[in-house]
Amino acid sequence: MATLTKTNRRDFLKIAGTTAGGLFIGFNWMSCDSPKMQVISTEEVLSNAKNFNAFLSIAPSGDIVIYSPNPELGQNIKTSFPMVVAEELDADWSKVRVLQANLDSDKFERQLTGGSGAMPHSWERLRKAGATAKYLLVAAAARKWEVSADELSTSESIIYHKASGKKIGYGEVANDAALLTAPEEITLKDKKDFKIIGTPVKNVENGSIFTGKPLFGLDFYREGMLHAMIQRAPFGMKIKSIDDTAARNVAGVKDVVTFENSVAVVGTSTWPLMKAKKLLKVEYEADGKVESSADHDQLFKDLLANGKAEVKREDGNVNTAFKNAAQVVTAEYQCPFLSHSPMEPMNFFAHVKADSVELVGPTQTPESARRAAAEVSGIAPENITVEITRLGGGFGRRLRADYVSEAVHVSKMMNAPVKLTWSREDDLTGGAYRPAVRYRFEAALDAEGNMTGYKLRGVGMNAGNSTRENNFPAGAVDNVLIENVNYDSSITTNAWRAPITNFLAYAEQSFLDEVAFAAKKDPVDFRLELFEKAKANPIGGELGYDADRMIGVTKMAAEKSNWGKNPNVKQGFSVYFSHRTYVAQVADIEMENGTPSLKKIHVITDCGMVVNPTGADHQVRGGVVDGMGHAMYGNLTFEGGLPTQTNFDKYRLIRMKEVPAVDTYYVDSGFDPTGLGEPCLPPTGGAIANAIFSATERRLRSQPFIDQKEFQDLNLGIKRA
Repeated sequence: MATLTKTNRRDFLKIAGTTAGGLFIGFNWMSCDSPKMQVISTEEVLSNAKNFNAFLSIAPSGDIVIYSPNPELGQNIKTSFPMVVAEELDADWSKVRVLQANLDSDKFERQLTGGSGAMPHSWERLRKAGATAKYLLVAAAARKWEVSADELSTSESIIYHKASGKKIGYGEVANDAALLTAPEEITLKDKKDFKIIGTPVKNVENGSIFTGKPLFGLDFYREGMLHAMIQRAPFGMKIKSIDDTAARNVAGVKDVVTFENSVAVVGTSTWPLMKAKKLLKVEYEADGKVESSADHDQLFKDLLANGKAEVKREDGNVNTAFKNAAQVVTAEYQCPFLSHSPMEPMNFFAHVKADSVELVGPTQTPESARRAAAEVSGIAPENITVEITRLGGGFGRRLRADYVSEAVHVSKMMNAPVKLTWSREDDLTGGAYRPAVRYRFEAALDAEGNMTGYKLRGVGMNAGNSTRENNFPAGAVDNVLIENVNYDSSITTNAWRAPITNFLAYAEQSFLDEVAFAAKKDPVDFRLELFEKAKANPIGGELGYDADRMIGVTKMAAEKSNWGKNPNVKQGFSVYFSHRTYVAQVADIEMENGTPSLKKIHVITDCGMVVNPTGADHQVRGGVVDGMGHAMYGNLTFEGGLPTQTNFDKYRLIRMKEVPAVDTYYVDSGFDPTGLGEPCLPPTGGAIANAIFSATERRLRSQPFIDQKEFQDLNLGIKRA
C-alpha cells in the first residue's frame, strides 16, 4: 500500500490511480489530453522560441506556444482561444502548447472572464494574431526560396511551393520570420476554409486535471508562506470587542490580527486555523440595517405596492390599454438570494514587499485584483504582478476582489507571504450573493386574445436595474410600462451567472405562458405571433434583440422536440436572449404512476459560429444543470444579518442523479461567435415550470420550487434528499 507523506488531495488522486487493483486500471490519462504531450518541456521550447506577437511563439523545433490571456474557470476558453489563433496560423494542432498568460495590460485587452464576452471581444484579435504570424512565416520562406509569397500555401505548420515541390516547416523559418516587419493590415481566412474551428477539440488541460497536477489556486504553495483564515462580521454589524486568547493558544497559530471589520487568524497551515477561528470570541453591534428574511418579505410587498419607481421604458398608452382590456392577467414571481458556491472556495496568495506586490490565485478580473492590492498596500499598480491560476468555478463570485484585498491586508500586517483560504462556511456566509428580486407582471388582452398591454415592475435587493427593459416582449406590444425599484440592503450582492436574466427569464417566460393560456393559444404560436409583429413593425424604435434569430431558435425547438405531437409527453417552452445569444428550450415530462417525471430538456442555441463543439456542449449542459438546480433547490435565508444556510447540508444543490437527458442543437446563423457561458441558464427554469403546469395545471411562481406548496407532492421522478 502506498504511504501518503506530506500530501494533499491531488497527491491522493495520483497515488490512488497507481495502487494495486486501483480504479483506473486500463485507462490512458494522456489520451484525454489535447494537444499531445511532448518530451521537451515548454520551458525548453520557450528558451529557443521567437515571439511573433503577444499571443504566440514558435520554436525551431516546430513547437508552437499560444498564450491564453483570459482566466479559465471551466468555460474552455484556454482551449478555444488558441484554436482561433491556430486556425489562422494553419498550425499543426498536435504541436501547439497552451499557457495561461499573466496579467499584462500592455499586451492584452479585456483580460477578464465575465459577461460571456471573452470570445466576442477577442475573436478578431485572435484571428489577426495567427494570420499575421503566418504572413511573416510565408514571407520568410519566399525570401529563402526567392519566389513570390503568392506562390506559397500552408497547411499544418508546413509551407509548400507547389511549382518546385519544396516544403519547409514553420520552425525552420521562425528565426528569419521574427525579424520581418508585420503588416498593418492582414487578410483573414474565409470561414468556409476553417479546419480547426468548428471541430471537436478536447480540453488542453484534461491530462493535467485528471492526473491531479497543481493548477488551481488552492494548489499553490510557496516555501515559507503563512496561511490565514478570517472571521467576518454579520451584515449590518461591526466589531465591538474581541477575545482571542484561546485562539492564540492553538498550536500552529502565529498571530491574530484585525483590519477593517475582520479578524484574521494566521499560522502554519489551515487545520489549526480552522480550530482557532472557532475559539475566537467576537462581540458585534449594529452598524446600519441588520436584516432578516422576514424583513425582506415585507419590504418586497411594500415596494411593489408603493415604492418610488424609475421608469425604464414606456411605449404607447398603458392606462388606456388596460382600461379597454377584455381580460387582464396578473402574477408575481420571486427569487431568493443565492450563493455562487463554486467547487473551489475563495483563496489567494499575496506577498507585499517594500516596493512591490506579488499576487497569485484564481480571479475572473486580474486587473481588479491589482487595483485592490494597490489600494490596500499603497504600492503603484505597475509594481504589482498577477499570476492567474485555473479557477475551480466562479459564476461571477470571482469578479469581486474582496478576498484579494484580505490576503494583501494580512501579508502587509505580517510582513510575510500569505495564502488566504476560505472554508465552505466562509464561502456561503461571506457575502456577494445573487440579489433577491420580486416581479409583478400584468398583461392586457383584447377579445381575440391579442396582448395589447404589458406592465412589469421589478424590485431588487442591491440589484441595480432588475429589468432588461429592451428585451422581449418589449417591441412586440403596443403599450408597455417597465419600472424598477432598487432597495439598498446591507447584504452584499454581486453578478451571479447570467446577472438578472438568471431569474427574470424564468419569470417572464412563465408569465407569458400564463398569458398564452388565458388567450387560449399555443405557447409557441403565441410567441411566434409576437416575434413576427416585432419584426414587421417594432414598437418604440430599434429592438434590443433580433426577431429573426428569436424565430429561428423557436421554430427549431418546436421541430426537434416534436412540440405538441405526443399526448403522453407534457411539454414546457421557454426562449430568451441574453449575452448576445438566443436560446430556446423545451422540457419533456412524462407521467409515471401518476407522478410527473422530467425526462429531457431540448436546447437550441444561436451563438453564431461554434468554435469548439465539445466545449460548447459542456457549456450548454452546464448552464441547464445550473439553471435547473437553482430553480429547484437554491435558497439562502437570513436571520439577524447572518445566513441560515452555512454549508451544503442545508444549502441544497442539484445531484448528478437528478439531471435529465439534455439534447443540444445549434443554429448555423452565419454570425461571428457570441456568448455561451451564461445564456443557456436563464431559459431553463421557465421551461421546467411550464412543463410542470402542462402536466399538473399548477403554476410555480417562486423559487426554489421545492419550497412551494404547489410542489410538495411532486418530485419529477427524483428522490428527495
